[in-house]
Amino acid sequence: MPSVLITGSADGLGQLAAQKLIEEGHEVVLHARNNRRAEDALTANPNAKSVLTGDLNNLAEVKELAAQVNNLSPFDAIIHNAGVYDAESEVITNVNVLAPFILTSLIDPPRRLIYLSSGMHRGGKVDFDKLRSKQISYSDSKLYINLLTKASARQWPRTLVNEVDPGWVPTKMGGKNATGDLDKGYETQSWLATSEDAKATKSGGYWYHQQQQEPHVDSLSEDFQKQFIRICEELTQVKWSLAG
Repeated sequence: MPSVLITGSADGLGQLAAQKLIEEGHEVVLHARNNRRAEDALTANPNAKSVLTGDLNNLAEVKELAAQVNNLSPFDAIIHNAGVYDAESEVITNVNVLAPFILTSLIDPPRRLIYLSSGMHRGGKVDFDKLRSKQISYSDSKLYINLLTKASARQWPRTLVNEVDPGWVPTKMGGKNATGDLDKGYETQSWLATSEDAKATKSGGYWYHQQQQEPHVDSLSEDFQKQFIRICEELTQVKWSLAG
């Protein structure tokens, strides 16, 4: 059965996706930001294979996390689920943008890569000066994840690379008043990670509730994708596509 790594799987959508995949018989490795949260992750999903730790706001720890993952590689799928919403701009930049960039660059490419975007990316703006100064909004960060998804799909044509908009769902991040379908929010991730359905074996898509949609037009710009990658390299001191 496929092996899957899920970042940010101590709670929320990551925890639920892990639970579903484990119930289906898949081998799942969890991730949490510290040892206490790692215990929470294993308590929620005791049948997971293991749990890795690394604070995604600390870029040195992100690089160490990538090395841990490579020691367990190869994975069939990696779900870049971790993210923050109500946080300072620098934290949003590090966790939502630079950490996925580092992990994507340093980890041996899996068969499938899934990134968590958001419908809020449509309110984001590509402003590379603000990205350099780490003064971006949550919406901006998810637009940059779209750029990372498209760049990754071009970089690794043999890897199925997709992104998911889970909707506004009632998790800790979404809040109790969220009106979205929680099951659909995590089921699309797990479906893209493991399904042999013809729709799930395409690359470069933006998905909402297992339906492909068109993302913000700026995410389709190869020029923006290349500029984004260069800036991430500058900010992280990690070369794009060292993996593999």
